[in-house]
Amino acid sequence: MNKLLTLTCAALVSTASLATEAPQILMVLSSHGKLDDQQKLVQPGYEFGELSKAYHVFNRHGIEVTLASPSGGEPIADQYDKSVKYNQAFLQDPVAMKALKNTFSLASIDPSEFDGIFVVGGKGPMFDLYQHQPLQEIIAEMYESKGVVGAVCHGPAALVDVKLSDGSYLVDGKRVNGFTNQEESAFGKKWRDKFEFLLEDKLIERGAHFEKDGLMLNQVTIDGNLITGQNPFSTVDTARAMVSGLGVELLPLREYQDDASVKLYELFLRNPELAKKKYESSSEYYDLNMLAMMSVLQIRHAETEFQVESSARFLSYILTKTSHPVMELTLAKAYVRLNQREKAMALLNKSTKLYPKNQQIKSFIASL
Repeated sequence: MNKLLTLTCAALVSTASLATEAPQILMVLSSHGKLDDQQKLVQPGYEFGELSKAYHVFNRHGIEVTLASPSGGEPIADQYDKSVKYNQAFLQDPVAMKALKNTFSLASIDPSEFDGIFVVGGKGPMFDLYQHQPLQEIIAEMYESKGVVGAVCHGPAALVDVKLSDGSYLVDGKRVNGFTNQEESAFGKKWRDKFEFLLEDKLIERGAHFEKDGLMLNQVTIDGNLITGQNPFSTVDTARAMVSGLGVELLPLREYQDDASVKLYELFLRNPELAKKKYESSSEYYDLNMLAMMSVLQIRHAETEFQVESSARFLSYILTKTSHPVMELTLAKAYVRLNQREKAMALLNKSTKLYPKNQQIKSFIASL
């Protein structure tokens, strides 16, 4: 009787242990990055901010993270800001930094040991991850065994040549997203000409239904156990979607200032008055310079009149909080594009008083 009781208790303990075992996620980084003797980046690598943001999400939810790369060891990141909160937290985490300095080589990874895989972006994946055979095999096996497959920004490059056991491309017929052609035009000029393809084009060529939001806006696409995010500002929400996909209950969102600023801009497009109220009630929660940059970039790369008009309204509001000649000139150009020349001239006249030596403003006035 005692023996039976002992065996029963042991079985219960074993079952409880299995029930509480933490999910395992493999985070993949590009090995393409390279520095010269002066520590200048001469080949792009992975995006550090995407690594740190996603890592914090997984770690906070009790998910165990393993870092891997094609070459193993310590990969090189693209240039990044060490002072922002999420990067600081990663750099000060001894466990995270030890893992980063000693990433596993992808060829040594057994996909059956993981519940999900998350591919970090940066320009590097456009050079090595898309053609790395061990990674393709890991992704295919994990996807077909119902593991959660996630990628953000240029990370979905790792998906473009992944084939399933029936010979079809994984992304064929799936809803996906990633860094868009418009975003490449705005931000990818340094390395874009060296790419074998543009990510948006290649995913569509492979049969994917490519979903996208506006320039550098937050977009996460979920198609079953395939989860993709558009750009760096989609990282946290992509990682949180993966947490849900792993069956882990989501904790309240901890939003970083840059992500919150992007979402405030998106809210302004839908409900300007509510967005203004949110900013006025908690302006410290947002990055005013980033909000200004967002509106300037949106106007410069707008493809429709609606995008110009909505971004012009937002920039006009931002100019009540701060000022810069680039912002003033960009808004004036938006007014001209919208055939609102009187508003443009009124703004330019004010701008010449604020910035009497600015030659770009003077030249634009002369061109009208």
